[in-house]
Amino acid sequence: MNIFALVAFTIETTRSLWRFGQTVLGVIFRHPVPGTSIIPILPDGRIVLIRRRDNGLWSLPGGMIDWGEDIPITVERELKEETGLELVKITRLVGVYSAPDRDPRIHSICVVVEAQVKGDMCVQDKMEVMEIQAFSLDCLPNEPMSHDHAQQLKDYLKGLTTVS
Repeated sequence: MNIFALVAFTIETTRSLWRFGQTVLGVIFRHPVPGTSIIPILPDGRIVLIRRRDNGLWSLPGGMIDWGEDIPITVERELKEETGLELVKITRLVGVYSAPDRDPRIHSICVVVEAQVKGDMCVQDKMEVMEIQAFSLDCLPNEPMSHDHAQQLKDYLKGLTTVS
């Protein structure tokens, strides 16, 4: 087995173990996991999206809130980890999304915020992110998005604050 096949096998095994671990945690704790999605706005007005490695779909950056973190700290950390961008400020609450099936991995509650960001886009977490791209409002991808991020973006573009 060559090194690339070994690395690919290791990555897929790690992902499988993580999915299994998430399922076990869900069964044990029976509580939704809090997280964030971020609608990052560059100074020129473009929205930054990431292409997820696990499903190949475009997505908003974001992730689970770690123990001891609040939402602004999570937003700052997830932006840096997934896009390399720096948080300037959180500008608006877009919504709170809590449907049990909104995330195919676990029941999660997602707090979605709009954030002004700066810096250079660069994939930091290559295990999670395949690609980063900035889109103008009239050129957002038409293809399906991960999780319920298409709905989150639609609500954002309509100026809504959603609790669902």
